[in-house]
Amino acid sequence: MPSKTSFAPQKICILGSTGSIGMQALQVIDENPAFFRLEVLTANDNADLLIRQALQYKPATVVIANEDHYKKISDALRQEDIKVFAGSKSIEQIVHSAGIDIVLVAIVGFAAMRPTIEAIYARKRIAIANKESLVVAGHIISPLVIKNRVEMIPVDSEHSAIFQSLSGENPERIKKLILTASGGPFRHTSIEHLQNIQVKDALQHPNWTMGDKITIDSASMMNKGLEVIEAKWLFGVDIDRIEVVIHPESIIHSLVHFVDGSIKAQLSNPDMRYPIQYAFTYPDRLPNNIQHFDFQQYKKLSFEKPDVQIFRNLALAFEAGKRGGNAPCILNAANEAAVEAFLSQKIKFLDLPKVVEKTMEKITFDKNPDLTALEECHRESIRKANEIINKLKV
Repeated sequence: MPSKTSFAPQKICILGSTGSIGMQALQVIDENPAFFRLEVLTANDNADLLIRQALQYKPATVVIANEDHYKKISDALRQEDIKVFAGSKSIEQIVHSAGIDIVLVAIVGFAAMRPTIEAIYARKRIAIANKESLVVAGHIISPLVIKNRVEMIPVDSEHSAIFQSLSGENPERIKKLILTASGGPFRHTSIEHLQNIQVKDALQHPNWTMGDKITIDSASMMNKGLEVIEAKWLFGVDIDRIEVVIHPESIIHSLVHFVDGSIKAQLSNPDMRYPIQYAFTYPDRLPNNIQHFDFQQYKKLSFEKPDVQIFRNLALAFEAGKRGGNAPCILNAANEAAVEAFLSQKIKFLDLPKVVEKTMEKITFDKNPDLTALEECHRESIRKANEIINKLKV
């Protein structure tokens, strides 16, 4: 990236600006106004926050997925030079805008799949913070990225760490990828105690500030399981060569073990602004005001093996990743339904993997699904998961 004196600001489109990643991306942009210009903001349902963001940042365009909010947003921005659109199709179309350099995909869940694919066709740099697109459709998305010569830079701290550790390396010399996990709030919690875990307890992550859905996924370790499948597609490494290690301090974000025995890692304080900024500036780096890691504050960095008997979701994700086809789609959809039910206090914490496993048993396996088949599989898996949830209701 050129020096500040010759640098043309990168025009950013944030898909999912009202979520945790989207809001932290806005902080990165705030700190670097000479380097970034906000072009597009989108949200699913949070019209009030989207309006406030639009009034503060003055993007060229805002899009709300829920069409019921179109009039409210349009009226609120009537005096501004901001275009307003609504509907999921509008989100897919907006990424083709000639005024966009970088698309940050920060939409949570399956809904990000189509916009991600459209951003690939539009040949934008993609800062990918959504796991589910690659988890569900990696066999479709990865070849499209290569065919369209698109830069897809991971924003997940773990995948960003691997991406950075692989800089200048031959991918064929990877022995294995090691994803670190904090272990969440229940790392040393017994099965007996997990029986009575409340939603408020599961939302208390020890290291990271995230949205509700990803925080619950972290507590159940489904988040790490999804990251394993995502890493398979991002870096072209078989599931058998991906390992998960518990690292409670969340300082080492992931590691790459090479065939000569060397291991490279990326370290920083647990703050998502680091990988967001890196995805925006790659291959350059900008200074920032985020608190930097200080070795003097840590007497040790520790590691341990995850307990897949307690955190059954992690084992299920490895199983789905190895099986391939529509198995990851089923896993993801069932988990989305289960997390929503848990947050609504319809099921218990230990019911989360039960819903996922039972749904995976009920849905017909498809070895090579296309996009339409995946969308149908997602709907059917949600329906089946909800049937299972209704039988488990507390």
